Amino acid sequence: MGAEHHKKEKISKIKASVKSGLENVYLAQEVRSGSIKALSQAITLTESIKSSDIEKAQAVLKELLPHTGNSVRIGISGVPGAGKSTFIEAFGCLLCEAGQKVAVLAVDPSSSVGQGSILGDKTRMNILSAQSNAFVRPSPSSGSLGGVGRSTRESILLCEAAGFDVIIVETVGVGQNETTVRGMVDVFVLLAVAGTGDELQGIKRGITELADIVLVNKADGDNKARAQAARQEIARAFHLQASRQSGWGPEVAVCSALKHTGLIEAWDVIQRYSLFTKTNGYFWTNRNEQLISWLHDLLKDHLWRRFNEHPQVNQAMGDTEQAVKKLELPANEAADRLLGLFLGRA
Repeated sequence: MGAEHHKKEKISKIKASVKSGLENVYLAQEVRSGSIKALSQAITLTESIKSSDIEKAQAVLKELLPHTGNSVRIGISGVPGAGKSTFIEAFGCLLCEAGQKVAVLAVDPSSSVGQGSILGDKTRMNILSAQSNAFVRPSPSSGSLGGVGRSTRESILLCEAAGFDVIIVETVGVGQNETTVRGMVDVFVLLAVAGTGDELQGIKRGITELADIVLVNKADGDNKARAQAARQEIARAFHLQASRQSGWGPEVAVCSALKHTGLIEAWDVIQRYSLFTKTNGYFWTNRNEQLISWLHDLLKDHLWRRFNEHPQVNQAMGDTEQAVKKLELPANEAADRLLGLFLGRA
């Protein structure tokens, strides 16, 4: 009786595995066909922290990997108030009108207390969202640093597999630490705005070192002259920086997302950057380096998760933390002890 039950249970698991595999293949095929519903479902799987969803997401992504890589990946960052969402909507609509398929991955900040996220970018980009060849996906940052979400890389690949030509990643917009996005896009665009004093100085000191293109937005009305002055100031700052691996000298331009001016010029600069870096080989070298960096990041994440799930580590963690707080145990020795438990040395 026990052997018979075991046999039935084994057959049931095999059937479930086959069914799951077929479902994954079907979902991948639907994504490839351009189904927005399937694309949204696949991205939701990558954002989940459930083990079953993570397995499904990995299976779907594996099916789709050969169909990725055929897009221009654009990262857009900037200080709060620079008009990122307004710019992306106007810019995205321009590209859609030119026949491009545009996907926008907009990352909204998650609360450090409740972990909730407003996810309002789709509402703010209602005109772009209504375009038949556009896809706007707001995602929570979920505590990830660097201005992007935990699964933004996977979302980029899924959008590429769905046939999108241009992938725009809008960062949270919280300051100078938004550097992670540079490691997952082909071109990094920094949106600046004139007349903000310290904010303009702040971005010059930090994030501009990673920007390939700086666009001074809101160059309209009384702000036109200030925008041109800011463009010249930022351009001078670039001349003081060391030469870059890409060989590209960062360009600075002005635009007005509100008045839809300078958007065609911005697209021209992005296309010139892509052509320049493809010609000298940096474009592909950069993508290969990003894949290895992604691998290393995943290894760190997986190791940290398994460390936290280790039963002996869990049992010892509370007392060890208390010992560190009471200055009874140096932090480095505490770390060694916990790692010893994880590795089976204690």
